[in-house]
Amino acid sequence: MTNEEIVKNLSGHEHEIKNLGYRIGNLEAVSKQINDLALSVQKLALNMARMLDEQKILSEEQKIISGRVRNLEDKPGQTWGAIVQTAITAIVSALAGGIAVWVVQGLALHMH
Repeated sequence: MTNEEIVKNLSGHEHEIKNLGYRIGNLEAVSKQINDLALSVQKLALNMARMLDEQKILSEEQKIISGRVRNLEDKPGQTWGAIVQTAITAIVSALAGGIAVWVVQGLALHMH
């Protein structure tokens, strides 16, 4: 092999080495991007798991609050029902008392 062939051969190797260095640099950048992406996906998965846990807690709290609201909404109806029932009882009692007094007075008048 002559000196010219050696120089030409070394020049070709130098070019290939530079090209390989460039390609390695690109691969390192892509590898870093993939690593960053994997970390982001991991963080996203952890955040989603926390959000799911929080959503379950909020759902349970909502069920409790809904029950309390339903009880509060039913209270006025229950109170109104008790008032109406008491009024009806009072009216019926007054009528029954009046009829009883009328009957007793009628009997008392017939006895004299």
